Amino acid sequence: MRVIICGAGQVGSTIARHLASERIDVTVIDSDPEQARRADESYDVRGMVGHASHPEVLERAGARDADMLIAVTRSDEVNMVACQVAYSLFGVRRRVARVRHSGYLEPIWRGLYAADQLPIDVIISPEIEVARGISRRLRTPGAFDMVPLAGGRVQLLGIHCTDPACPMAGIRLRDLPERMPDPGFVVVAVLRGGHAFVPDGGDRIQCGDDVYVVTEPAAADRVMAAFGHRERAARRVVVVGGGNVGLHLARMLAREAPLVSLKVVEHGRKRANYIARELGDAAVVLQGDALDPQVLEEANVAAAETIVAVTNDDETNIFASVLAKRAGCRRAITLVNKTSYEEMLPSLGIDAVVSPSAITISTVLRHVRRGPVAAVYTLREDFGEVVEAEALPGSRLVSGPLRAVGMPEGMLVGAVVRQGEVIIPTGDTQIRPGDRVIAVVSYNALRRAEDMIAGEAPPPPSGVALPGADA
Repeated sequence: MRVIICGAGQVGSTIARHLASERIDVTVIDSDPEQARRADESYDVRGMVGHASHPEVLERAGARDADMLIAVTRSDEVNMVACQVAYSLFGVRRRVARVRHSGYLEPIWRGLYAADQLPIDVIISPEIEVARGISRRLRTPGAFDMVPLAGGRVQLLGIHCTDPACPMAGIRLRDLPERMPDPGFVVVAVLRGGHAFVPDGGDRIQCGDDVYVVTEPAAADRVMAAFGHRERAARRVVVVGGGNVGLHLARMLAREAPLVSLKVVEHGRKRANYIARELGDAAVVLQGDALDPQVLEEANVAAAETIVAVTNDDETNIFASVLAKRAGCRRAITLVNKTSYEEMLPSLGIDAVVSPSAITISTVLRHVRRGPVAAVYTLREDFGEVVEAEALPGSRLVSGPLRAVGMPEGMLVGAVVRQGEVIIPTGDTQIRPGDRVIAVVSYNALRRAEDMIAGEAPPPPSGVALPGADA
């Protein structure tokens, strides 16, 4: 498989690294010579300098033989034109573009991306994806992450184990059924001391761990209680930052949770006026600096259950969250781009961190995976992914009960969906062809996991996937 990536920034270079590790032939294009050089020297990819939408640049990058083009430059227009050129001149079969400006994403313009117009197969909007992720977290209080899988039949929950009295602390995972008959969840990953791993039956949950579990939505409250979390859903929310993410989130909350009392703090006067007109009676919009204690007091953060800080500045988001928590706000969800800040944030009292680049990378990789893999979610860029795959005839995964199929170390099945019914598996569970399998796979085990799942795969579907569409 040959892939061209337009843009060697954080998103493009990370995608290139992931694909190169899977022995995919990758060429990265960037107009910045330093970015292109860094990509060329840092990973097993080819980096080249040029404007990604220029035909001669794409030709030099090997577009005539490419299977996919992924356009993630900083310019929406360059990304769209690169897809157009790749399709019209070189016949590249699959084209993915990052598009940020909301004006391009309105449903009434959906026809713009048809094959005879702007032929883009998958459009990714980081701002919409981030807003959707935050909205999910607000619906699952106590979880620092929540991802729906298998069409919403299964949930991946990220849970802090910070309470010394956490009921799960000290229990060996293989002993869990004895302590909790029919627990209804599987612990699929543990983050401890900055290190992530896929646990086995002999591992124990420790106070201070962050864990990822797979369960059914109906069991989510019971699972959260098993880890000592009994938080109520937020009824009073303060959003700091009225940019694209903040506005998308406010619209989602107004539509999906009309009983939530919502306040939006925006620094710019012109933007604040625009947001106030857009939201109408759905929110109270305050113009001011979120780092000013008087502004936070006016927003009444002391009485709010959750502050969501989503400005374009990491430091503003972090300090606004800290100030709100110190004023009495119960929970902080904070947008942070710099991965170097990640380890220090829990010590500041920040409950959930949202990374736009990680969300974008997960969304792109979902559409790159070959074979039976239908969805992917990156847990950590240095650890692994949650994959959703169809069990195919002839694959080793269907050759016997899970304990006997020889699953590679670093792979753990968290749920099986069979004819619409969710099965939380044990070692005796037998997977059948056609089952949807939810598994966590570390990057070290990814190729072996793909080999295990591989079988007789149908040809991949084609068509346009816009933000908000199931893909």
